[in-house]
Amino acid sequence: MTMSPERPQEILHLVETGEADEAYGSDPLLPVVLNLSDNNSPADVMDVLSLRPFASGEQPWSRSARLEHVRPDAPLRPEEARLLRVAHERGKESVLAEGEGWTLLTNRWKNGAAYLAVSAVTDELAETVLEECVRDATEPPKTDETNVEMGFWHMGSHGPVRTERAISADAWQDIRRNYTAPVAEALDRVMSLTREEVAGRLLLLHGPPGTGKTTALRALARSWGSWCQSDCVLDPEALFGTPSYLMEVAVGEDEEDDRRWRLLILEDCDELIRGEAKQSTGQGLSRLLNLTDGMLGQGRDVLVAITTNEDLARLHPAVVRPGRCLAQIEVGPLTRGESLAWLDGAAPEAGIGPDGATLAELVALRKGERAPAVREAPSSATGFYL
Repeated sequence: MTMSPERPQEILHLVETGEADEAYGSDPLLPVVLNLSDNNSPADVMDVLSLRPFASGEQPWSRSARLEHVRPDAPLRPEEARLLRVAHERGKESVLAEGEGWTLLTNRWKNGAAYLAVSAVTDELAETVLEECVRDATEPPKTDETNVEMGFWHMGSHGPVRTERAISADAWQDIRRNYTAPVAEALDRVMSLTREEVAGRLLLLHGPPGTGKTTALRALARSWGSWCQSDCVLDPEALFGTPSYLMEVAVGEDEEDDRRWRLLILEDCDELIRGEAKQSTGQGLSRLLNLTDGMLGQGRDVLVAITTNEDLARLHPAVVRPGRCLAQIEVGPLTRGESLAWLDGAAPEAGIGPDGATLAELVALRKGERAPAVREAPSSATGFYL
């Protein structure tokens, strides 16, 4: 229903009761109260209506599934389904359907994701209907030597949500020249690791902006693609501030006999790992350490990669201690000689100062943009633990 702005919010109560059902002997169906307000969209109404038969006990069994890469022509419902409601919102389609003894809610988004929930009079029927809905419904994107499939996590309105995308990722050897020699050598060792050689669960890349930390992680996802699934967490503060979110992302479900490792990528995570993090982020730092070197991480094949612009001296000592890190790499600018070799005459040498340049500055110079500002000399220490 639509309400005018000046009118107070109205709430619609839908109350439904049922008589005794033969399937449950003398037990009556539970009364159901559905609360709707003028803030609810048609899709919200359908979400509520889909719960009625389950909440009342009429259809006490439920099955649900989240899908990625849904084919545009996939119906996501049985052929004999009767449509009850259809709602279109920006980027989303919601369908409420029913059949003999079951009710189906389908939410489909334009990005290829979908959520399906089935309630039914028996668990077997709910499972059968859901299997028919999802059969041949997805078609994973084709990846080749130029990209890699990566997951993206965020906390949605109904809990943690993971979507998958094929992102561009260069081969490490093609971008190795983007890094100064000590950094390239450290990354060589990381890129070539196998699952049997993993020692330490935290990969820390720190250094000034524009030095190529994210580019290196995309190349790492490609290098490890045969044995490790890479997931980027878009809201790391929420991840480590919500135990249920952390458990789903880090622990997940053990459905495969040959589980792949998982690499959780947390970009620009300064607040979580700097020296005062314990006071400013509460339990976030403790949960991160627990995941990488504590009870939560035991028996779970999970690695955490963190990028930060913070100086090493400002990071919490518990994060950077030897033994916890698979690798700790300071990613700095290229030297003047390396910078000139990278440009290979594509830009005036005058644009490179005595302290060299970052990858972002070199790209800007090649495009004909202004020369980088003079920076302080970078630290000569580029440490790493393996």
